[in-house]
Amino acid sequence: MSDDYFKRVQRRVNSYPRWARMAVGLALILGGLLGFLPVVGFWMLPLGLLVLSYDLPRVRRWRRRLEVWWWRRRHGRGRPGPDRAAD
Repeated sequence: MSDDYFKRVQRRVNSYPRWARMAVGLALILGGLLGFLPVVGFWMLPLGLLVLSYDLPRVRRWRRRLEVWWWRRRHGRGRPGPDRAAD
């Protein structure tokens, strides 16, 4: 994905007030804890953490590590393994 895409997402997310993002993130996490019920589910936990990651530094680091790992995995630029020579 291009840098322009990430800038557009960041701009869009920051257009909402911080209290609203925090409330939505917490509501998603609390709904995810009730994952055994129909409609609400465990899918809400990671989504809530993603929403909170824009405001909480610790969760932001987790999200950033996941982004870097995913990008390297998709582009084949991970750490050199036993079958890959280190450059």
